[in-house]
Amino acid sequence: MPKKHSKEDLKKLRHSAAHLLAHAVLELFPKTKLTIGPATEEGFFYDFLPEKQFKEEDLANIETKMREIAELDLPIIQKEIPKEEARKLYKGNLFKLELIEEIPEDTVGISTQGEFYDLCKGDHVKSTGQIKHFKLLNLSGSYWRADKTKPALQRISGTAFFTTEDLEEYEQLKEEAAKYDHRKLGQQLDLFSFHEEGPGFVFFHPKGKTIITLLTRYLKKLLDGAGYKDISTPIMLLDKLWHQSGHWEHYKKNMYFCEKEDKHYAIRPMNCPGAILIYKNRPHSYRELPLRLSEFGLVHRYELSGVLHGLFRLRAFTIDDAHIFCTIDQIEKEVITTIKIIHTVMNKFGFSPISVTLGTKPDKAMGSTDIWEKATHALQNALDKTGIIYEINEGDGAFYGPKIDFCVEDSMKREWQCSTIQLDFLMPERFDLTYIAPSGEKERTVMVHRAVYGSLERFMGILLEHYKGNLPFWLSPIQARILTITDTQKKYGQEIVDALKQIDIRVDMDESSDPISGKIKVAQEERIPWMLVIGKKEEANKTITIRHRDGAQETGISVEQLVKQAVEENQ
Repeated sequence: MPKKHSKEDLKKLRHSAAHLLAHAVLELFPKTKLTIGPATEEGFFYDFLPEKQFKEEDLANIETKMREIAELDLPIIQKEIPKEEARKLYKGNLFKLELIEEIPEDTVGISTQGEFYDLCKGDHVKSTGQIKHFKLLNLSGSYWRADKTKPALQRISGTAFFTTEDLEEYEQLKEEAAKYDHRKLGQQLDLFSFHEEGPGFVFFHPKGKTIITLLTRYLKKLLDGAGYKDISTPIMLLDKLWHQSGHWEHYKKNMYFCEKEDKHYAIRPMNCPGAILIYKNRPHSYRELPLRLSEFGLVHRYELSGVLHGLFRLRAFTIDDAHIFCTIDQIEKEVITTIKIIHTVMNKFGFSPISVTLGTKPDKAMGSTDIWEKATHALQNALDKTGIIYEINEGDGAFYGPKIDFCVEDSMKREWQCSTIQLDFLMPERFDLTYIAPSGEKERTVMVHRAVYGSLERFMGILLEHYKGNLPFWLSPIQARILTITDTQKKYGQEIVDALKQIDIRVDMDESSDPISGKIKVAQEERIPWMLVIGKKEEANKTITIRHRDGAQETGISVEQLVKQAVEENQ
């Protein structure tokens, strides 16, 4: 039986493939400056500063050179060398010198394969001969440290797998993903658009807005049942608030600002400070806790134009945010309840399996080690009590606390990180959030930040690709369309429209004079779940024929049966 490789094994292989790519580039273009080359969810990339710009046709030659080096089966050796020695190795490379200076230790890691070497922490396969099944995918632009004020670079991206079968499956799924790109579907189905007057900002058309409304309504109903209270807070607040919250230090470069009447404002990149101000508006007793405040809040984050990507990467989006104010003793129960809500929602959309990671303290974090250990331990306890299998993701926490992230797998086997739960002891300290304990004394409140969809816009994009445009009946902007064979059936058709609208089904009638085959074609292109065909026979018998998107048909359906079936489908 072939060995089952873990995600960590795949990450190690792809990290090694990034080094192989850099090795090949230096052999073909020796005056190129290397920067960084990490493994990614789908493969790997390496950013270069070439003497002369790479062209798309160079990728084939680079890939050929990679295969030649791989066949040499060079041992990949990791070692530590003194910083001074590393500085000499990279005396002509300002990018590597900058990285070396940021390393706190007296030594740095160097990975070698043959005569090639690169600054690296390690974690590779044993030799280049183990990197067999790979492919370079594209050439794109980037900036050093993703900062447009810094040098422009060229990025070569690729992917690698342990078997030919896995690589071929990836390529097939990639082709399928391109075919059902949510940006194409958004245009084809008249859901949303983008305009040069607002780069990075989405314009939702009526059908697209309907989907967002339905997603919001579904989750709000669940949250109402779980004891959440709905709030709304301003999107623009004085900048001093963002200094106090810590967002200024960590998010300033991604924030938008405004000045009026000598006052400086910031448009919110997060919703939490608004919820905090509501909590601070009056004293709270332990009897009120946990207090669960939910807000579907619009946030703005400046992103470089080069990374904008449809609904997946916007400059303004809506987070289904909630902030739970509770006692230390209530953390575990609140986290467990939130996990159950997340699984309920993701199961609704057919996402399975769900992988879970626990992100710990990042390098740039607020707060003491003791607070971080306390918060991380609380999340671990909650996860352990649910029995969920999870992985520790070192250094991946938010700047104010550890977090649990939930990744779902779509129909094309791609993983998406959507839901998150974040535990925060630090903002309650910064804003002096308290409650009156049974003793009558003030005690420190704890905050739990959580989102289920994450960004509603991004989640909608994920769903469009997951379902390949064929959204579930309950989520389709138009659920049913009446298709009459001749105009004489339109009166009966209107009766069907009225009956379905009474049970809140989104239904319309094709008023065109097209033949029935043309009407069906249009409805199929719009991905309408039910095409309700009415001819002379159906009119005479007071029945209807249901034609489904996949071509299946149900004939002789009475109006009563249709209504009952619609109610069941709309759950």
